[in-house]
Amino acid sequence: MNAVELQKVSYAYGSVRAVEDVTLTVTAGEVVAVLGPNGAGKSTTLLMLLGLLPPRTGGVRLFGRAPSAAAAAGLVGAMPQAGGLLPRSTVGDLLRFLHDVYPQPMPVAEALELADLTGLAGRTVERLSGGQAQRLRFAMALIGRPGLLVLDEPTAALDVEARRAFWAAMRTYAGQGRTVLFSTHYLEEADDNADRIVVLDRGRVIADGTAADVKRRVAVRTVGVTDRKADYSVLPGVVAVAERAGRAVLTSTDSDATVLALAAAGLLHDLEVAGAGLEEAYLALTRLEA
Repeated sequence: MNAVELQKVSYAYGSVRAVEDVTLTVTAGEVVAVLGPNGAGKSTTLLMLLGLLPPRTGGVRLFGRAPSAAAAAGLVGAMPQAGGLLPRSTVGDLLRFLHDVYPQPMPVAEALELADLTGLAGRTVERLSGGQAQRLRFAMALIGRPGLLVLDEPTAALDVEARRAFWAAMRTYAGQGRTVLFSTHYLEEADDNADRIVVLDRGRVIADGTAADVKRRVAVRTVGVTDRKADYSVLPGVVAVAERAGRAVLTSTDSDATVLALAAAGLLHDLEVAGAGLEEAYLALTRLEA
């Protein structure tokens, strides 16, 4: 059964087309990452998927039902970027309340453990750090044992260690056959945790497949040289420039032309050319669509 079916959905804020003719099918058990620059339509798409925004055109089905019916049946859990925490409530109070709402919830203790909140059950939400509050939103999203978990930038407020712990918990949950759909700006999270990656830009799907599929979509390579603090962005083929440990790493759609230009400019020092990773492919894709 398909967990998610979006058929040609569109949405506009006034005259601004945020999402245009997006069609997306997610089968049950998939872990799917939605990527895209700011303003690409990621959050609007997730809001339509959850039934919180009615699409101007097209339709949405979750497990064959309307989003509201799927949510009422406890089939969907959502983790927003912010909000959703009642003031003066404790972590345990919120989870116990939600536990009693769902038809087949997981034990509160299990949700606390999965979200690494066991020692914070008695703490009020006002006394939680940003990362702890985000882990509480995660616990609130999964306590109903939803078949579909929708996460909007789930690790935005977490440090590196907390992000690793979060994804370990997420892999445990997804390993039970659950479907996970998440948006993120951390491309390594998508590369490491998603079965499939969907790239949105200007409200449209511009790539859809495994990380390897997305990398193959564009003929990009990385060209690394000793950083001479030059303006590498003007070189032919270069679509992105990064500085890493004293080296300039250039994402290029024409590595031969880039290398020749580096040589002509006297910048060809300690050359390394490699196949592009997901980040470089993503940058090239979104730049090509600009």
